[in-house]
Amino acid sequence: MPAPAVTRPAWDSQAAIYLHIPFCKTKCRYCSFNSHAGREEEIAGYLAALNTHIRRLAGHPWSRSHSFFSLYIGGGTPTICDPALLGQVIRNCLTAFSFCPEPEITVESNPNTLSPAKLQALRECGVNRLSIGVQSFSPAQLKSLGRSHTAEDAVLAFAMAREAGFANINLDLMYGLPGLTAEGWQQTLEQAVSLAPEHFSLYELMVEEKTPLAALVAGGKVRLPSEDEVADMEAVTSGLLAGRGYERYEISNYARPGFTCRHNINYWQNRSWLALGAGAVGSLSGMKVTNVADPLVYAQRMSSNQEPYSEMECLSRPAHFRETVIMGLRMLEGVSIRELEERFQLSPLTYYGDTLQALLAQGLVVLDDGFLRLSSQALPVANQVLAQLV
Repeated sequence: MPAPAVTRPAWDSQAAIYLHIPFCKTKCRYCSFNSHAGREEEIAGYLAALNTHIRRLAGHPWSRSHSFFSLYIGGGTPTICDPALLGQVIRNCLTAFSFCPEPEITVESNPNTLSPAKLQALRECGVNRLSIGVQSFSPAQLKSLGRSHTAEDAVLAFAMAREAGFANINLDLMYGLPGLTAEGWQQTLEQAVSLAPEHFSLYELMVEEKTPLAALVAGGKVRLPSEDEVADMEAVTSGLLAGRGYERYEISNYARPGFTCRHNINYWQNRSWLALGAGAVGSLSGMKVTNVADPLVYAQRMSSNQEPYSEMECLSRPAHFRETVIMGLRMLEGVSIRELEERFQLSPLTYYGDTLQALLAQGLVVLDDGFLRLSSQALPVANQVLAQLV
């Protein structure tokens, strides 16, 4: 007798897939992500392991009870891979899982890993969104970050992507860099906007422990901008992009109408996504699943029919609720009170009590038309506000 069909609530009927490629040409000074340089000889075996993992997870009852609207291939630098092998992984994923019509399929890239042939190969296997890690158009800033590409590489990569037919391109840029001023940041943004991408991800540089940049800062060899200087850069961002047709829909993300990133919205709404690849973290209806970080160990486990997981955590309902509130408040529309009540049988108004009332009284959060959101004055200090709701 066949198993009964699984009926899921609307907020858990669809999901996304994240696929991690942990290889790079070089390791940037600021990078704390699970990425490895100088291990190119492992890539083919790693991609074969991903194909095995795809087949295995596609047959899981959880996967069979969901449809998928987004596939995001991140890294590392996925475009360091042989395009035929990477394309086969993408095709296998799209075939094995049940995707909705016209899913969003994103691949991350660095400018100096793209070519017309590689871009065409990505288009042919279904990729319809490209994210290019530019970070800066300043030669001095690129050098300080340890980037392996030039500003000219970035401009050329964007032009090649357009020529290949990509109509949805994101540019990653960073501010708060050593030696960067508000004027310098405006020049970078002006040059980026002149390319007319559909989406921007704009991140303040964070100095992570155990990175080369952290050692340089600790040794006094690198000076970061002050909080006031960073605030000036953020003011430049909001003023410049709003006037060029980009809507801020999340603290660090801006898009033209119709080009918000589905994968990222799914993440900020704390919904479900499968994780494929070394070090990838997934969330299956609230259960967090983390794969082993080392790509060689991951490949070995796949080839020996072992599970790749290094950690699993099932959050309590209140913990999952708090996480959903905090992540959702990063979006400018905020979080829906009604949906929170449906998902968790909890309301932020009663759960947070006096803490939330104080934030409302201070004008740091706003309750409007059934949504709780950060106020415009809270956005520059969002981390401090959100910390009160942990």
